[in-house]
Amino acid sequence: MAANGWALSAGILGNIISFMVFLAPISTFYRICKKKSTEGFQVVPYVVALFSAMLWLYYAFIKTNVIFLVIINSIGCVMEAIYIGLFLFYAHKKARLHAAKLFLSLDVGVFAAIVVTTYLLSKGDNRITAVGWICVGFSVCVFVSPLSIMKLVIKTKSVEFMPFYLSFFLTLCAVAWLFYGLLIKDIYVMLPNVLGLVFGIAQIALYLIYKKPKGAKTVEEEEAAMKKGKIIMPFVEDVEEKEKEKIEDVNGIMTEV
Repeated sequence: MAANGWALSAGILGNIISFMVFLAPISTFYRICKKKSTEGFQVVPYVVALFSAMLWLYYAFIKTNVIFLVIINSIGCVMEAIYIGLFLFYAHKKARLHAAKLFLSLDVGVFAAIVVTTYLLSKGDNRITAVGWICVGFSVCVFVSPLSIMKLVIKTKSVEFMPFYLSFFLTLCAVAWLFYGLLIKDIYVMLPNVLGLVFGIAQIALYLIYKKPKGAKTVEEEEAAMKKGKIIMPFVEDVEEKEKEKIEDVNGIMTEV
């Protein structure tokens, strides 16, 4: 009973935090709707997030008795579908075509292929195992994606492009689902969240190491200041040179007098 109580708590916490993570792009899409343009934003994160939610929802349905996975991934499917719909509506022709191709190939084509293949080639526990390992493999790929951001942070020694709160909540999310998987003895839920926890802690550590104190300039601001300095300094040098010439002229006149 105690274990079930802890599993219930971990599942509820995982749902709450995951829901907050799903809400994160709202500010982005508010901007897109306001400007009626997707600007430089990419559709890839939302297509991938939808695919992940669909995979876990499929796993939850064939596994049964994992209601928290059903709830949060159902919500995730709806929210990511709305984000993709808004992107397709406001994107220019080329970006819309690219987004549509990606959505149809991954969220429709690949997902349908997984469902059909696992239903035809496996049944019962074997199907659960097959889908479980597919979910693990895809989740690992998703959790490895922050490596590029971490590399950028180390290279630039700036956390400007790595939002702290997103990293923090993703780490909390990994902790909650890791404990949930541990308590219900589901290795497929546990494994990817071990990796998620490791990368989450690494991102927070990098943030603490490279965080600039308040008032410090970003890399872009420093570069802009340097460029500005290159323009201003020659002007200052010219003024100083002219002042020297004036002084020399005055001294020459005084000598003649």
